[in-house]
Amino acid sequence: MPSDARRLDGLRLLVVEDEALVAILIEDVVLDLGCVVVGPAGSVAQALALLEREAVDGAVLDVNLGADERSYAIAEALGARGIPFIFVTGYGEEGVDPRFAAVEVIQKPFEPCTLERSVVTHLARPAANRRRRRRR
Repeated sequence: MPSDARRLDGLRLLVVEDEALVAILIEDVVLDLGCVVVGPAGSVAQALALLEREAVDGAVLDVNLGADERSYAIAEALGARGIPFIFVTGYGEEGVDPRFAAVEVIQKPFEPCTLERSVVTHLARPAANRRRRRRR
């Protein structure tokens, strides 16, 4: 585990992925980093319901959730709350709505170390924020 990964200890990450095997892979990676998995959710409705019920510090979102459903409504809800997220998709950056051009995109298939680096880089909160949150 990279030393920066300590900033992930206890971080609550929403996982949105409709493919069970990919969801398990994502869960394994974020659990190994010390995160708490919220979900996984396999649809927009499930993810939005989790966001209403659960505290979330970040998210890993599959773009295409099947049946022509995209995770953009989840991304918008996260963005409105100031919660960072990354996308995973088989379509690459070109397959992501231009509104989210600044968001990190991991192309499927991916190596676990690629997801790990992305989570550490884009979703870890600064140490000062971690301490402040735990005191609540």
